[in-house]
Amino acid sequence: MSKRDLTRPDVCVWSLVCAALVLFARVPSAHSQTDYFNTDAGRPIRIEDAYAIERRGFELQAAPLRIERGSGGLYRWGIEPDFAYGILPRTQLEVGFPLAWIDGAPGSRTSGLAGIDVSILYNLNAETSIPALAVAAEVLLPAGNLGPDRAYSSLKGIATKSFSWARFHVNAQYTFGDSPTGANAASAVPLTGTSPVGAQVVEVSRWLGGIAVDKSLPLRSVLLTGEVYAQGALEDSNDVAWNATVGTRYQLSPRWALDAGIGRRLTGNDRAWSFTMGGAVAFGLPWSR
Repeated sequence: MSKRDLTRPDVCVWSLVCAALVLFARVPSAHSQTDYFNTDAGRPIRIEDAYAIERRGFELQAAPLRIERGSGGLYRWGIEPDFAYGILPRTQLEVGFPLAWIDGAPGSRTSGLAGIDVSILYNLNAETSIPALAVAAEVLLPAGNLGPDRAYSSLKGIATKSFSWARFHVNAQYTFGDSPTGANAASAVPLTGTSPVGAQVVEVSRWLGGIAVDKSLPLRSVLLTGEVYAQGALEDSNDVAWNATVGTRYQLSPRWALDAGIGRRLTGNDRAWSFTMGGAVAFGLPWSR
């Protein structure tokens, strides 16, 4: 392979995918089993479980990366540094700063902050004969040149049920707010299979529903997971997009967890492929007991 080939976007993407697969295929047995089985939204799948991080726990998602290859060979890149804190028992507060890079016309690219994402999740009960249940409220604030033109709030219900051979998670989410109109709606650009707001690039859909299953390998601190979910566009409730993702998480150390996944949009005109990888570190704040 020539040096010129290494600079092509498609070669770079598949090089990242291959490197991630090699990393997770060769992981040794691990003794730390602290956080790899807690599925957070986007790490690497969209559907999350019903559990919050422990009280006074702090988690930093350092640089979760998402690469999406749409129709026509155009690439969309996203990084969302994220901070989560166990503010109360069974309650976590989370703040994210999504950054996006969008390939446009040949030789052009748009980049910038795509809003500020603030959410709070409350776990209603521990799992017994009934599933563990949680509710989450989220607001996407207008910030940055790729952010929404107004604040958009969402409400999500989450259920998790464990069996001896696997765990299942169900998510259902609804977003409030008016859809874009006029010139803004016509000039919108979609990202990551979600509906656009105005002329910006944000992850907002009218509704989302899906199911995920995961299988843990405790002796190796590895989690294998997959999901299928559907989204309804913010501006057209009849426009439904189906998506599927498979991924894995690995507990690198008692504090660090790595993840990677590959997804595909199954319906619609732009049946894009996506690749995600990232890591998170969990710790307690120095003034906490």
